[in-house]
Amino acid sequence: MKLEQRIHECLEAAVKNHEAAGISVLLRRNGQEVCFTAAGYAKLKDQQPLRRDHIFRLYSQSKPITAAAVVLLAERGIIDLMDPICKFLPGFQNQQVITDEGLKPAMRAATVLDMLGMTAGVSYPGGDQAGQYAAELFDENDKLIVQGGGMDTVTFANRIGQLPIAFQPGSHFRYSTCADVLGAVVEVASGKRFGDFLKEEFFVPLGMKDTDFWVPQEKRERLVGCYRWYEGELVPYTGRNLNVGIYDRRPAFESGGAGLVSTLDDYSAFTDMLLAGGEYKGQRILSPASVAWLTAPQLGWNQQFDMWDSLDGFSYGKLLRVCTQPGRYPGLALKDEYGWDGWLGTYFANFPNEKLTILLMQNTTDAGTTTVTRKVRNIVLAALSTGEI
Repeated sequence: MKLEQRIHECLEAAVKNHEAAGISVLLRRNGQEVCFTAAGYAKLKDQQPLRRDHIFRLYSQSKPITAAAVVLLAERGIIDLMDPICKFLPGFQNQQVITDEGLKPAMRAATVLDMLGMTAGVSYPGGDQAGQYAAELFDENDKLIVQGGGMDTVTFANRIGQLPIAFQPGSHFRYSTCADVLGAVVEVASGKRFGDFLKEEFFVPLGMKDTDFWVPQEKRERLVGCYRWYEGELVPYTGRNLNVGIYDRRPAFESGGAGLVSTLDDYSAFTDMLLAGGEYKGQRILSPASVAWLTAPQLGWNQQFDMWDSLDGFSYGKLLRVCTQPGRYPGLALKDEYGWDGWLGTYFANFPNEKLTILLMQNTTDAGTTTVTRKVRNIVLAALSTGEI
């Protein structure tokens, strides 16, 4: 059985089991397409088959693009990665740390590097005290968004900085709003709206014509439906998560951690550029040194204890997972591979030594790296090892 057929049958089984409404996979190696296949539907109501030009909500798969923007400003000498965040965002001055004895002053300022490694102490909405503070802020902004407005990118980031943080900067890893803060840093440092900077420096030169923080009317038919699991079935999800979910207008808050939409082909231009050491179709986007640094592990041994079990064998750095011990991962993995996923199940993995990319897109809430994603990885990497790819 050919590789494409094996992958397709895996996707079909996941759709039949209601793991997702639709799933598409694109494999590329050495800058060339290996195979594309899709199963299921973009929209369940009208049984619209999933196509490769359908637009997906990236959620956290936005983060690697934000990291690339930060590194681009660093290689141009515009920012220093040891710059304190308060240099750009005054809301981060005099941060307070939550301790068992109450709030205590931070021992040092959080830096750009802390934000890239998710070691700054800021939080997503959650159950502990720091997470509850974050939840209140997101709820406040969500109400403003529903009314047609919302805080802008820099205002929201400054408000994040005013919240008490979960730990001393640099002492732990916590998956959090760091990428949203970095989007605001890019905006302040570049003097351009975050989305405009991304478009000028990445989306236009890479030909990513369907990647943005919103979807114009003429493209809206291609935006896939969004679904959630309910009593074993998939039902439409029309809510918002992390202040993201309304795409019919350019948002005031351009979320560097969750806001972008894209297609398989658009995102593959970004992954191809990284695998080519920062070059794309003769254009230099990033330097080879910047790409090597961007895709290298960052966490110290003590910080890695905070990583979740499903990423055993991986470190974290620059808003990406990076494989350091393949044998610890629950599936086939290769040293130095890197990538990230999204809340709705979008996923990419780059294998720099093998010049291979796995891209997968789906549209179900609370997904991340799913069972079907790990199965596809195993199929692809087994084929790679036998020379089929």
